[in-house]
Amino acid sequence: MTISNMKRVVSGIQPTGNLHLGNYLGAIRRWVRLQDEAECLIFLADLHAITDYIDPAKLRADVNGMAAALIACGIDPDKVVLFNHARVPAHPEMAWILSCTARVGWLNRMTQFKEKSGKNREGASVGLYAYPVLQAADVLLYQATHVPVGEDQKQHVELMRDIAVKFNTDYGVDLFTIPEPHIGAEGARIMSLRDGTAKMSKSDPSEMSRINLSDDSDSIAQKIRKAKTDPEPLPDSAEALKDRPEALNLVTIYAALTDRTPQAVTEEYAGKGFGQFKPALADLLVETIAPIRARLQDFEADPAALDAILVEGSRKAAALAAPTLEGAYRAVGLPR
Repeated sequence: MTISNMKRVVSGIQPTGNLHLGNYLGAIRRWVRLQDEAECLIFLADLHAITDYIDPAKLRADVNGMAAALIACGIDPDKVVLFNHARVPAHPEMAWILSCTARVGWLNRMTQFKEKSGKNREGASVGLYAYPVLQAADVLLYQATHVPVGEDQKQHVELMRDIAVKFNTDYGVDLFTIPEPHIGAEGARIMSLRDGTAKMSKSDPSEMSRINLSDDSDSIAQKIRKAKTDPEPLPDSAEALKDRPEALNLVTIYAALTDRTPQAVTEEYAGKGFGQFKPALADLLVETIAPIRARLQDFEADPAALDAILVEGSRKAAALAAPTLEGAYRAVGLPR
């Protein structure tokens, strides 16, 4: 299904602090481009964030920080309905109705619960087990036609589709749109600056392993200057970097920032060492991150502006969700 066939796109992200370059190039930039190609709703999944204990003050800070980061990276609240779904009670209401349609066997097959609960499945929260049903509510409430996901999340869209079809069939209605996964072009996979075999992560204890969206220009330049590489010059093909993960990572970052392929970058820099390549990459990163950091600082200085954006986005989302929630109540025979 091409992007031109999309009508309404719904996607969410869990609020976490300290967004980095990997988040931006891997996912957020994709949303920025989608907002000009389809009607988009993007929510901060704060209800999903409490499936495991999180300090309430940290959660509030993370929600605001994530919203600020999304806007700073280019999400336009005038084009996108941007909200946190705890402000829209239709989400948990619809989740309960859909929980009565979803089957235990379906949830037992969800691989992410097994991964997240690990060996302590009996100690995991019911919320962690059932959160795919809330995800289904998040999407089905808005009659979404498409859900942007990576391959590892496709199973969740399949569950949404199963729930929607069963509900429509059980109650003899045509209430829910059956959403399609939109895999699309994969975002760049950005690795640690200290270990080219590990993903860039905020949980890495080394600040030198990642470029934070809040980093100043001097920090960015220093991190790239000290990024792990090897003594060999760059080859004339990206394929020749397959056994040089740190070198490949820096080339991948450069390619993503310039909307080119790694092959095109290696052809340009073939035979040159990292003494020449790293300063060029640092300049590109500074050019990209500086306006994002400046926008983040604007929100830090005026937090009320951010709150107003989320309140207005939630008002719009609630209005869009209301007819579907009303239809679900009516279908199952409950008063509203």
